[in-house]
Amino acid sequence: MLAAGARSQEEQAVQKKIAIVIDDLGNDMAGTKEMMELPVPFTVAVMPFLPTTKRDAEWAHKLGHDVLVHMPMEPVKGKKSWLGPGAITTDLSDEEIRSRVIAAIEEVPYAVGINNHMGSKVTADKRVMRIVLEVCKEKNLLYLDSKTTHKSIVQSTASEIGMRTLENNVFMDDVYTREHIVKQALKVHKHVDEHDTTILIGHVGPPGKHTAAVLKQSVPALQQKAQFVTISKLVP
Repeated sequence: MLAAGARSQEEQAVQKKIAIVIDDLGNDMAGTKEMMELPVPFTVAVMPFLPTTKRDAEWAHKLGHDVLVHMPMEPVKGKKSWLGPGAITTDLSDEEIRSRVIAAIEEVPYAVGINNHMGSKVTADKRVMRIVLEVCKEKNLLYLDSKTTHKSIVQSTASEIGMRTLENNVFMDDVYTREHIVKQALKVHKHVDEHDTTILIGHVGPPGKHTAAVLKQSVPALQQKAQFVTISKLVP
């Protein structure tokens, strides 16, 4: 028999949920293989219209992971040319925004939702985000706000159209050093201790191999506190 204290701790761990989201797949970036070898369910955010878009989405789906469209969106700072093909920018017409979102969804097999790549300007723009969210609602897709700006209006706009969105809690690798990524892993632990659900975002590319290694190391201790789930499990 388990002692009452130990049992309630275990029950709490089962109730708490943690979702890992890995951004920037679709271009065969560093760390892709290492991420796919993570020993827990997670979510890949795949950029549309790139050389390995379809391969990466199919690969993740085959392993039982969730797939998101990692939609390139205009940032406040930076060049539009950094965004990649099919990007959403604030100078586009309503019709063009809509058709670009639909084209991106059609390009990424098995997508259960969308999250933003960059997008600090777009996610603060009500007109543009309303169209993006309306397409998500029509197609029964979730929207995860990567939270690249504190001015984001995603949640308030979503609630106006009767849609629930999710929000990123911790960026693992906004700085590319292993030392920083380890620090962020500690923030994840703290967030799990204080909340029922935790969403963290990491990336393939320059920090990819470091992030994959730190996540892999962190899994056993985090599994004592929470259950790893794919992002769709967080939407009622």
